Amino acid sequence: MHIDEPARRVPVIHETEVLVVGSGPGGLAAALAAARAGVQVTLLERFGCFGGNITAVGVEGFAWYRHEHTVDSEGLGIEFEQRAIAAGAAVEEPQSDSHAIDGEAFKWVADTLVTETGVTPMLHRLFVAPLMDGDRVAGAIVESKAGREAIRAKRVVDATGDGDVVHRAGAPTIKQAPEDMIGTSVMFSMSGVNKTRFIEQVKADPQTYRDWAYGQWTVETAGKEDEMFSPFLRKPFEQARASGLIPENLDTIAGTWGAIYDTGDLTYLNLVHLLGYDGTNPDHLTRGEMEGRQQAMMAIEALKRFMPGCEGAKLRNFGMTLGIRDTRKIDARYNMTEHDVREQGRFEDSIGIFPEFIDGYGILILPTTGRYFQLPYRTLLPKGVRHLICAGRITGGDRVSHAATRNMMCCTVTGQGAGVAAALAVKMDRDFDELPVADIQRELKRQAVRIH
Repeated sequence: MHIDEPARRVPVIHETEVLVVGSGPGGLAAALAAARAGVQVTLLERFGCFGGNITAVGVEGFAWYRHEHTVDSEGLGIEFEQRAIAAGAAVEEPQSDSHAIDGEAFKWVADTLVTETGVTPMLHRLFVAPLMDGDRVAGAIVESKAGREAIRAKRVVDATGDGDVVHRAGAPTIKQAPEDMIGTSVMFSMSGVNKTRFIEQVKADPQTYRDWAYGQWTVETAGKEDEMFSPFLRKPFEQARASGLIPENLDTIAGTWGAIYDTGDLTYLNLVHLLGYDGTNPDHLTRGEMEGRQQAMMAIEALKRFMPGCEGAKLRNFGMTLGIRDTRKIDARYNMTEHDVREQGRFEDSIGIFPEFIDGYGILILPTTGRYFQLPYRTLLPKGVRHLICAGRITGGDRVSHAATRNMMCCTVTGQGAGVAAALAVKMDRDFDELPVADIQRELKRQAVRIH
């Protein structure tokens, strides 16, 4: 059964040189990089803030993988962290040589970055379809309180996280069955925690990354991670199941706490993991939001009863949307491989580097030995469409490579590369596969990106 909508005229409300769809770490980096390369940029976001996973989801551990010998990415991702620190919007992260970014305050930091670079902000507009001219993406149709509108653009960056633009433009994408996807999280924070008592308990019973192997989870490490400290919480939830507070079969409530403040805030709690949910299915999203919040409230009650320091605590906030790790990926001109991320892949068309950090599909490898891989420009290029480039977790690759490239700092690397390429494509009036890679690399280096 279906209905036929009447034909209608859609007003063109804006024209731009580069349109970035989605403002998570990849999209925000793409917009800033393109603007700094000297073109007109518009940044489109469905929510009321920029920052995506950092702000809308509440994943504040931006570089929690970083340790003493990590060779880290450089460029806009590091700038995000440094700007947050300078704005008082960060605190030292408990398990690494990094800072947890205050997701609420980073909304303002992101606003400032967008304003400073002259990017045109468009919040509260939802992408619904690409404007197509044959196989060329020429902008986007959006919907909002203002109705249905069109934005024309010379080049478009898909940073939606789910490949919405590339998929609806008809380019090939890859998506696993929901039961094979990395789990979805509901992030939340608590207030009223007694920091002294909480930390005393953590020190009295320290947890390691080996403890991540729990319940339904198995964890493959390189061995070097097994004895390293992890802010992992498991025992309060075991006690809660034994007491009947949490259903006996619900063994996926466990995970990491993030940052704890002198004010008693315990933030970016990653304790609720939902398996078998597809982030491109609105019915799954509805169930996931509601089930995730229910489980979070169980987790809070368990912590109040069984974790010292949490006796008087309460919910502070939920993330405004689910934390989705895995949906569509493009079938790119080059799809990265497990070998690339495990064995320090090197590419002539590198647009940046990322540490040997793999987190997903039951694998946890931390970058503690200085190993890193390069990201090839070709992994940003979808097949079958023109004037469109991709950034963030939708770039091309197999399962294990996705467990590396989906991470937020890596998304800023592909985002900055995509933004620079979009700017050069406008200036040179070329398609993305026609650009001289040396020119892209030259501009990235000017923007403080480490290429090799």
